Amino acid sequence: MSAQADPKDKMPPPKLIESRRVRRKYVRLISGLLALAVLLVGAGVASVITTDQSSSAPPDTADVPTPVAVEPNFPISGYFISASSRDATNFGKLQDIKAFGGDTVITFGSTLQPATAEDLPADCLVDGKSCARVAAGPRTVERYFTFLDASKWGPEALQCPGDRQVTNNGQSYTVLVLPNAGKTCTSSDDKYNIVIAGGTPASSTDPSNSLATAATKLGLKYFAGLPAPAKRSDLPYLPDFSYKAIFDLFTDRFLKYQADANDLPGLAGFYHHTEMPLTDSATFDSVFALYASQNDAIHRILPTRQAIISPYIDARVDKSGISVDDARRGIRRMAQTAAGVQLNIAIQDGMGTGKGGAFSPSDAASAVDPYAATIVGQGAWNSKYLAPNKDYFTAAAAGIKGTGAVLWANLEGMAPVTKQNPCGDSLRGQTTKARVDRQLQQVAAARKVISFMWDSYYTCKGTGTTLKKQVEAGLTTPIITDVTFQPGAGTLEIVGFNLEGSTATLAWTNKVGEESRKSAKADGFDPSYGVKHGMNPQLEMISVNVGPTSVGKSKVFSVNVTNSWGAKATEFNSLLS
Repeated sequence: MSAQADPKDKMPPPKLIESRRVRRKYVRLISGLLALAVLLVGAGVASVITTDQSSSAPPDTADVPTPVAVEPNFPISGYFISASSRDATNFGKLQDIKAFGGDTVITFGSTLQPATAEDLPADCLVDGKSCARVAAGPRTVERYFTFLDASKWGPEALQCPGDRQVTNNGQSYTVLVLPNAGKTCTSSDDKYNIVIAGGTPASSTDPSNSLATAATKLGLKYFAGLPAPAKRSDLPYLPDFSYKAIFDLFTDRFLKYQADANDLPGLAGFYHHTEMPLTDSATFDSVFALYASQNDAIHRILPTRQAIISPYIDARVDKSGISVDDARRGIRRMAQTAAGVQLNIAIQDGMGTGKGGAFSPSDAASAVDPYAATIVGQGAWNSKYLAPNKDYFTAAAAGIKGTGAVLWANLEGMAPVTKQNPCGDSLRGQTTKARVDRQLQQVAAARKVISFMWDSYYTCKGTGTTLKKQVEAGLTTPIITDVTFQPGAGTLEIVGFNLEGSTATLAWTNKVGEESRKSAKADGFDPSYGVKHGMNPQLEMISVNVGPTSVGKSKVFSVNVTNSWGAKATEFNSLLS
């Protein structure tokens, strides 16, 4: 994944979206209380009430708020964003995201890059002399590094006598003098390493502080990108640990700066910029070690902050993809790097890069969509991918259980690029709301869904309407994530989002090969299904009785719903187990 430019498309948020999260909290409480009351008087909705609820005493009716209409709900609540050096741009972007239903924003980190004296920024000068040499003074320099994160570091970053801030030709830099041996300002071997950080117009602000301030004012959570080591030249998917001691020391200095200059409520934690596939393979031992050391640093320096790791699914058959069992073991090993930090593991679903597939068992033999085909070639989903994304998330939920870490999903909000879906000059293309809905069907096991990336994939127009506008137009669309069907009893239990007040339609082929279809209105509604089952808390469940049926040898059936807003879901296809 890679960051994109600030969005240019700023549309005023619809009032419907602005209020839905607050109102839904009341709705869930009210729905649960009403369902409990109905159960106690003997109505026939007991199938959607748990034992724990039925044994609870009803509250005083004077404390029950006046019922309000259920609001529609879009399950994605966090977005990767590009930071700006302008406060107004950052505040406006976060304001848009909050109105869109988001409560979390995440930025990428930058690389601590080894350099030579000749590689250093030419305009980092003090009285015409190299800022690095001036900062080093009489000290012996072991190595030079750059950390050009386009940030204007504040004076809090200056912790040692040699550290200094430099402004020249309108550009701002921070020069750090790090000991080669030890963790104080004095090196036990009398050698030092020089880091030139920043590299931004002197008139700009610190983007991290700007975003944390905006998040604090708006009640959002901001995760700042952590520093990353450079990649190895021989194995570019692994970090270069030839300077790990210096990198660890720089991570400490970075976090201490955040603690001194940016310790605001809106700073929720940090994002691990270094990525790896969802596996426990020893090939990635160095990445696991990096996660552990950076989590330890977070816990020591900012112990109340969380961290996010975002490994990726690669289920491609022709790339010797990662198996479902690999994923289950991999997430458990990642969880064990927490070092005391609240760790959120947000699995990239691979639909934007062609590495993962959102398909169901019943359509596994159908052709991949045109976007995926540009990456894996023409063929059936089950011939191109080892397993659907849902299997990976189910395995991950099992693997993470009991570790204290939390399973998130990182839904790739773009698609492989074709001539039909360009998104500016990006290497990826614009996706559609319908494709995003199919992706959401697969990730219900995750407690939170974030998405890559707000700018520009949600805001670029491409050849048509922005994804942001598509979502707003389809806000009421129901999304089915799972169905349990018992033909003999004729009962359906449908799990998903925006299911309130739905009428369900079941379609199947009977034993004599006839196409059959039945529709019925839901007779039970559980708005707290996700909370009860440790899944996405916005998941709902409806129960529907269509009457006894008989399904033929194919065991294929499909379900669709039309909810109380009159919106129809993407058809959910499945097989009887």
